[in-house]
Amino acid sequence: MIDIYYIEDDENIAQAVKEYFEQQDCKVTIFQAIADARQALRNHIPTIILVDWNMPDGQGNELCQWIRLRWNHLPIIFLTVRGDSHDIVSGFQNGADDYVVKPFELNVLHSRILALLRRMGQTNETCLFCDHLLLDKEKMTVFYNQEEVVLSQLEYQLLLILMENKGKTVTRKQLLEQVWDSNGNYVNDNTLTVSMKRLRKKLHNPICLKTVRSFGYRIEDSL
Repeated sequence: MIDIYYIEDDENIAQAVKEYFEQQDCKVTIFQAIADARQALRNHIPTIILVDWNMPDGQGNELCQWIRLRWNHLPIIFLTVRGDSHDIVSGFQNGADDYVVKPFELNVLHSRILALLRRMGQTNETCLFCDHLLLDKEKMTVFYNQEEVVLSQLEYQLLLILMENKGKTVTRKQLLEQVWDSNGNYVNDNTLTVSMKRLRKKLHNPICLKTVRSFGYRIEDSL
């Protein structure tokens, strides 16, 4: 599911976009102020951001710049009423990946979003997100609320498997085979329970990490 943050102060346009994209199996969260979007981004990173150029508390390029200082590969499309070359250049200079001129056809905006995500897909695969958690596979680092969490190699492997299968239940047997057996270590079932307990504690007991009783574990967005 594509998780969209849409920063737009025009309620009619925002609602039309939300209704259309939810029919396309997307999740859309609307923000009517840049400040609200910034606060939300501190807690959760969406798949893509749509930013209206003119907002009551600032301009879209300011938000683009703020995002780029923190999340370099987060896809951004800014929307402008005019095809003003100055707006477009400023948007790209401050980190936007694409732009769409209002008024726009909803199916055209949808196509532009899909095209941008396809284009950036290889880059985005290195980072996995779930609620307040971020796992960077390239750097092998984990963050909770933008603060790095130091995990053991075993704990990192457990979290990686769960996040790569986000939304799916991973059985205890699968985790035991993939984490321990692959390293030539054969352990009893209780070792997994203890390891998951330690992982949860280090991650501040995240709601998104769920236990499927007598079966396994699942990680999924809860926000």
